Amino acid sequence: MGKNSTIEWCDHTFNPWIGCQKVSEGCDLCYAERMNKFYKWNGGEWGPHAPRKRTSDRYWLQPLQWAKQAGDLRPRIFCSSLADWLDNQAPQEWRVDLAATIAATPELDWLLLTKRIENFDRLAPWPRHQVPENVWIGTTCESQEHFNRRWRYLSAIPARIRFISYEPVLSPLRLGEAHPDWIICGGEDGAGARVMDPRWARDLRDECASKGIAFFMKQMTRKKPIPADLFVREFPSAIRSAAAA
Repeated sequence: MGKNSTIEWCDHTFNPWIGCQKVSEGCDLCYAERMNKFYKWNGGEWGPHAPRKRTSDRYWLQPLQWAKQAGDLRPRIFCSSLADWLDNQAPQEWRVDLAATIAATPELDWLLLTKRIENFDRLAPWPRHQVPENVWIGTTCESQEHFNRRWRYLSAIPARIRFISYEPVLSPLRLGEAHPDWIICGGEDGAGARVMDPRWARDLRDECASKGIAFFMKQMTRKKPIPADLFVREFPSAIRSAAAA
């Protein structure tokens, strides 16, 4: 089975719709907004009053094909790279349809990443104690401030895997008593990218190692080469540890 995503930590990306709005400083250089201006998927507009454009019925069949081709593998599906699945401007029926697709593809692991984890109880298509086994729930935390707030919500959701996307890295991060299953770390890319101090990544790598948390170094600022000691690309165990439960 081929890989359709250039994102290093997943096999495929799936966007049930396209469109979003900025919610914090990590969104300042949003790559999805830049891409949308070029491709004009929804007219080139972005933000709270821009349309959310649902992708085609044919496109929605792709996960079913990936599931048929999975074999003994468990492909990881990143949903959504050009939107936010907990965006309150997206119609709720789209999330219900997404849940049906996830239920129809138990061969796939669905990685649902959001900057709006506080919307879970109101907008997720399942109660927090009924998240499917093939769903990993993650939140983006570009700084200590956002980690402290968003982890509080994520930690209350007993998903099989709970993960943090520490990207773009804008300041140091300490986990303290928090114990997510997985940390993805990445510097910012593109014109005007803000610089990640490599020491921040190294300190977090070491903290993860000391706690048995899987650490994945995605990229340095502007995709410069990753130093050899930082080229760590771990994935979480399929079963949460007792410490994370």
